[in-house]
Amino acid sequence: MVLALAVVVAVQLIGKRARTGTPDQARPGTVLLVPGYGGGTGGLRVLADFLTAAGRTARIVTPPGDGTGDLRAQADTLEKAVDDALNDGAPSVDIVGYSAGGVVTRLWFDRHDGTTAARRVVTLGSPLHGAKIAATGAALAPDACPPACQQLAPGSDLLTRLNRKPAPVPWLSVWTENDETVRPPDSARLDGAVNLPIQSICPDVTLAHSQLPNDPLVSKLVLRAIGSGPIDVPTDCAALRAAA
Repeated sequence: MVLALAVVVAVQLIGKRARTGTPDQARPGTVLLVPGYGGGTGGLRVLADFLTAAGRTARIVTPPGDGTGDLRAQADTLEKAVDDALNDGAPSVDIVGYSAGGVVTRLWFDRHDGTTAARRVVTLGSPLHGAKIAATGAALAPDACPPACQQLAPGSDLLTRLNRKPAPVPWLSVWTENDETVRPPDSARLDGAVNLPIQSICPDVTLAHSQLPNDPLVSKLVLRAIGSGPIDVPTDCAALRAAA
């Protein structure tokens, strides 16, 4: 049995690139896009295609099961995607987490050696402090509120632990004040990150939660944030609209 266990461990380690130090901010690598609650990857395809057209390698991470299970298992799946990207030769990864995918990304840093692999993070409409809809589901229909739903309730043990920690790498958190799913919308705010409601740049923009990963302005903000320069945000909506 000991020999068999040793063989299993050895197989798991073969090809796994050692991770030390921190990524070079001047060398962007593969972009991993993490979907939200329910695990649907189709909503991220527009953003992935936009990043690919801009010259970046972009991969959408498929979560385990139906995307409503334990967020810790989803973080472990992200770890596998990170290892695959590094083993394929990427110098590092940039991560874009949509909705609950942002919480999964935070969990990944908490559970794995994230700062040695991730260069930058962008979260889009992520309920980093929870969402009222999850709290309502957990309280009124607990049998119909899967593990991820319970974990996304404000004040859950999982979120309480995570929110004791600031952003571990350069991080842009974008949200829309019109968010009808994540309430309050500024649940997306993260200590140490560049926090940006899209209406602070373009006050006339009306954007639903589901539109965040498909919106051209948001896509431009993502591409800008995962470039080689420092994370900053434009103050002029016209300039953002005109950006290539």
